[in-house]
Amino acid sequence: MSKVIIKSPAELDLMRRAGQLLAQVFAELDRFIRPGVTTLQINDHAEDFIVQTLRARPASKGQYGFPFALNTSVDHVVCHGMPDAHEVLEEGSIVNVDITLEQGGYIADSSKMYAIGQIDDEARRLVDTTYAALWKGIEQVRPGATLGDIGHAVQAHAEAAGYSVVREYCGHGIGQQMHEAPEVLHVGQRGMGMRLKPGMVFTIEPMINQGGRGTRTLKDGWSVVTRDGSLSAQWEHTVAVTDEGFEVLTLRAEERQGLNGQAARA
Repeated sequence: MSKVIIKSPAELDLMRRAGQLLAQVFAELDRFIRPGVTTLQINDHAEDFIVQTLRARPASKGQYGFPFALNTSVDHVVCHGMPDAHEVLEEGSIVNVDITLEQGGYIADSSKMYAIGQIDDEARRLVDTTYAALWKGIEQVRPGATLGDIGHAVQAHAEAAGYSVVREYCGHGIGQQMHEAPEVLHVGQRGMGMRLKPGMVFTIEPMINQGGRGTRTLKDGWSVVTRDGSLSAQWEHTVAVTDEGFEVLTLRAEERQGLNGQAARA
């Protein structure tokens, strides 16, 4: 992977704008996702909103040959799930919707878990623990901290709850390209790895399994599932290192309200 690209204040403004637009896409999907909707309908609705309403580009479409605007990973699908006209969301399922958006030459990347109707307590616990693990990682971000600090915080929280952390996939630098340096692992040791500097921008996106951490890729060449068939959850944000700490560029409205703004800039 190439050298880490430090973003200028002007570039951060463009990335912040892309992140704010991406948060609007999730707000739109909050009203759309429900039992009975197909994952392809989610894709088509999001793509239309990104292109027609926001005047932006779904950056995943065409990336590495991927044909859709987003990923929909249902239940035991860990990541990279492909939207399908025959995949109907059923009451009790969980689904991760992973979206990238480009405007002004810069890309934002985020994902959110959706509970389809009423889900059982074990599924809720997995979803909530994964979200908390994401924030444990984000809260490590500050100048002088290391990538290992992020990974350790995520891993410690997930494993303390009895879950496993997927190792094959990780967060990544982001900017004009969807995938830039550095790689951001969700396991690690405190004080190890690259030291963080203001202007670095990357994703943190832990994938946490209810069972073992093993995965396999389906015949479609994209969808990654848990090897043991257990549930998996993922949340993701694009995060910038600031002079004082961090800024979550893809923060959603409900997170700003719930955290009283403390999560946006710290």
